[in-house]
Amino acid sequence: MELRVLRYFLMVVQEQNISQAAERLHVSQPTVSRQLKDLEEELDTTLFVRGNRTIQLTADGEYFAHQAKQILSLTDKTLANIHQEADISGSVYIGSAEARSMLTVAQAIGHLNTQHPHVSIHLVSMDAADIHRELMAGVFDFGVVMEPIDKSDYDFCRLPGESRWGLLVQNSSPLAQQATVSLADVASSRLILPQQGGDKRIHDLFGFTSDELTVVATYNLLYNASLLVSAGVGNALGLDGIINTNQSDLTFVPLEPRISSGSSLVWLKGQRLSAAAQALLDQVRWELAPTD
Repeated sequence: MELRVLRYFLMVVQEQNISQAAERLHVSQPTVSRQLKDLEEELDTTLFVRGNRTIQLTADGEYFAHQAKQILSLTDKTLANIHQEADISGSVYIGSAEARSMLTVAQAIGHLNTQHPHVSIHLVSMDAADIHRELMAGVFDFGVVMEPIDKSDYDFCRLPGESRWGLLVQNSSPLAQQATVSLADVASSRLILPQQGGDKRIHDLFGFTSDELTVVATYNLLYNASLLVSAGVGNALGLDGIINTNQSDLTFVPLEPRISSGSSLVWLKGQRLSAAAQALLDQVRWELAPTD
């Protein structure tokens, strides 16, 4: 199985038409058709259901498309990091939770870019479970994850600052008029909860079990949850400083007693970092170093 064939396959997936894919690839339509047929024979499965005008992926095809994207992403990243100039160059991939402490990493990226302008940073917002999967697959170099989290697979450094938990509510809600919300206010709300950590994290942080709460939705990005709040679906339990509520129909009300979460920059234990990734890590550590 050649990387070129994987690129042919993914272009057909994107275009849903072999002729259009061939045109984009600047090869003949019979060439693409033959390569797809050979690929299906090699895998001993059917990847496409061919219609009159478009083709659709089978279940095996959808799985293979996901894996092919991962393979090519890792290949492109590896080649970019191997083919370096005298100056450090290459690509660094970071999966990040939504967190204020990402500012430290952002500052490190800014300073790194000044010193090594040929290093490119690719930042993807996702939750801890997805970050762990992509780190294990070798797609990501680093993750920014919210505490508490199991870090047994990781080397890590704690990022400064903590974000306070509270409720994101509509301005018209009586809770929006309060300086803080209580655990009782949380328990009596129709809640939109973060997916990360599931019921265990909610119990560890707030002492609630799922049976004690009215959960109407879950989220992995607070921005999407904020749209549900605006639509009147419920109140979102989340962290301060992520959603800018100025001149909006929403208000963030912090929880009292105060409950906060920090975050960490993580990478796989024993992982050999590329020169570009190591340069970023060194810069983050410099940002975290105490000043006289």
